[in-house]
Amino acid sequence: MSISRRNALALGGLSLLGAAGLTVPLGGGTQAKSVSRLADRNFPRRYASAFVRQPLLQPVGTEDGQPLYEVTARRGSAQICPGLTTPVHAYNGQVPGPLIKVEQGQPVKLRVRNHLPTAGPWGGEFAISTHLHGSASLPEHDGYASDLTRVGQFKTYEYPNSQAARTLWYHDHGLHWTAQNAYGGLAAQYHLSDATERALLPQGEFDVPLTVTDAMFNANGSLAYDDSSHSGLWGDVVLVNGVAWPVMKVKRRTYRFRILVASIARSYRWRLSNGLPLQVVATDGGLMPKGVALSSFRHAGSERYEVVVDFSKVPVGTRVELQNLSNPNNVDYDHTGKVMQFEVVGDPVQPDENGSYNRNYDGLELAPGNPVMTLQPTGSEKKVNLRVERSNGEWQINGKTWVDVEESRYRDVVANPAVGETQVWTIQNSSGGWFHPLHVHLVDFKVIGRTGGSGTVQPQERGPKDVVYVGENETVQLLIRFGSPDPGAPAWERRQGRYMVHCHNLPHEDHDMMQQFCVGDVDAEEDPHDPMGAAPAVPDPTYRG
Repeated sequence: MSISRRNALALGGLSLLGAAGLTVPLGGGTQAKSVSRLADRNFPRRYASAFVRQPLLQPVGTEDGQPLYEVTARRGSAQICPGLTTPVHAYNGQVPGPLIKVEQGQPVKLRVRNHLPTAGPWGGEFAISTHLHGSASLPEHDGYASDLTRVGQFKTYEYPNSQAARTLWYHDHGLHWTAQNAYGGLAAQYHLSDATERALLPQGEFDVPLTVTDAMFNANGSLAYDDSSHSGLWGDVVLVNGVAWPVMKVKRRTYRFRILVASIARSYRWRLSNGLPLQVVATDGGLMPKGVALSSFRHAGSERYEVVVDFSKVPVGTRVELQNLSNPNNVDYDHTGKVMQFEVVGDPVQPDENGSYNRNYDGLELAPGNPVMTLQPTGSEKKVNLRVERSNGEWQINGKTWVDVEESRYRDVVANPAVGETQVWTIQNSSGGWFHPLHVHLVDFKVIGRTGGSGTVQPQERGPKDVVYVGENETVQLLIRFGSPDPGAPAWERRQGRYMVHCHNLPHEDHDMMQQFCVGDVDAEEDPHDPMGAAPAVPDPTYRG
């Protein structure tokens, strides 16, 4: 049975939390022992499993002179709970999903096949839309939520890879099912490299992706899902690269950790147990102007922070714990304050060619000329105000939902900047105290102000961003330039078309805190880069049902 969009908005969770099903904010300090239905013998043990890295995906060939990568969204299995098998629905059936590494300036194609079951595990059609989060892609290759690839189809996405080096990730963006699909495994990292980044930061085995998620489990080891009346899902098991509370062996030197929070609702506040600083060197959009050493910092869903940790002076045999101090409006359990451990080993350390094996990054200039971060407000910019709130059981932006966009025949926009125009967007959190990680597709922006809540632009945010943590009762200002004002700039810097802006607490996005903006003077009826019509999915001859 198919489920209408309106009915999808009304879907509830499985009520595993019972009285914790929420229609009002949680406030701080909400605690419980656990939520999974696992027997004690099947509950994952802390620091009992080895850390694993994402498998590296290789091109299958070329198409139109570009490397062609392929992934298949399909059912697979994971060994997370002792003695039990967890079904997953993931790229190539793997959790973690395959890592894609590309070089700046090398465009590539990614073919995504949908070989998932006809119906999703939580109801509804198992249609997908793949978003390369952080990429300046054309609208038809951006993973627009209504641009669906249905079971038995594939879509080939084109990625220009023209931006500066950064940590991106690709994940499902299917309309009204993003939370369930990403939670089930449709998420993986994608790394864009360039010469500047290679000269400054640890590389190879010392460049480590950490994709952090949380989950709850049924008694048989399958994933349970309860979004607490569309407020969010907070699991009692923390996973890094698909492994519960892993242990990673590290040498006595610096490591670069690309931390992606792929949890669909939970936010984190990182700290190392021995007080070592977390040296933040890059944000969503790449290198910081200067590195900054922090004892802890907050990190919301879909934000990426690259941090360098220097183990060079830590005694061999020491175990250092990456901890989660949490933030308001999470549900915290007995062990969600633990994330992973690093075990320092005595293996010999060879210096890197770039000298990064013992470099101090605190205050080190990394990308002082970043064009996003050198922008300064002049006072003449057009002001765009976005109000994020909950009303009548729906999450809204400026009192509207994605249903309103659909009913406008995809004409409604919250902003219509010209190509190359700079605007100031003010995000006002009027949702009664919830926090919202707000993601703006296509562009990197500069966070220029925050009032209420933490009251400041935090040190880790002082780099180019595409997601901003809008905390409880906070109002945040963003300075955004929508491409280059130079008519002779490369095509990727002068994109036109419709792109999405939404909350990255994914149950909020799905129900239904999502709108669109349009860059340039584009007619939705005659759009050459129509997000749904310019490059639609096609039947997949390899699908066997």
